[in-house]
Amino acid sequence: MKKQQNNFAYIDGSNLYKGISDLGWHLDYRKFRIWLKEKYNIEKAIIFLGLVPKYADLYNFLQNCGFELIFKPTVPDGDGKLKGNCDAELVLQTVCDFYESKFDNAIVVSGDGDFACLVKFLQEKRKLEFILSPNHKKCSILLKRAGTRIAFLEEFRSFLSVK
Repeated sequence: MKKQQNNFAYIDGSNLYKGISDLGWHLDYRKFRIWLKEKYNIEKAIIFLGLVPKYADLYNFLQNCGFELIFKPTVPDGDGKLKGNCDAELVLQTVCDFYESKFDNAIVVSGDGDFACLVKFLQEKRKLEFILSPNHKKCSILLKRAGTRIAFLEEFRSFLSVK
């Protein structure tokens, strides 16, 4: 009998949302969480987000869908737009979980090239399942050059989109 894997998904929330939105559709997060569990044995799916109090209902919804949320405080940029870049938090959490042997394999959900160093680290440790990028056109060349499998969420639009 094959042992059930304990895989984790580390999700760049902003990149996921923006990547899907740029393609003109909306992700059904409930279906997405179930799909991650059933298709890739994702026991824990962590979304990293900038904390904006007016989105409290969204955060509650995501938690009810089965996601764990990790927040970073937001600050306004020069144009007054809120920024909550969570790249460092995602990398640190992944590496901590690796060293604490919390997962068998990891999936990185982002098309952001800033995660190329994390991808390389996980590859060297033989702990990267693959990269799941929302949008093939906006997936960084740095990730594409990493030499690992990349799946694109847009290929699953018919199943994962809000109906």
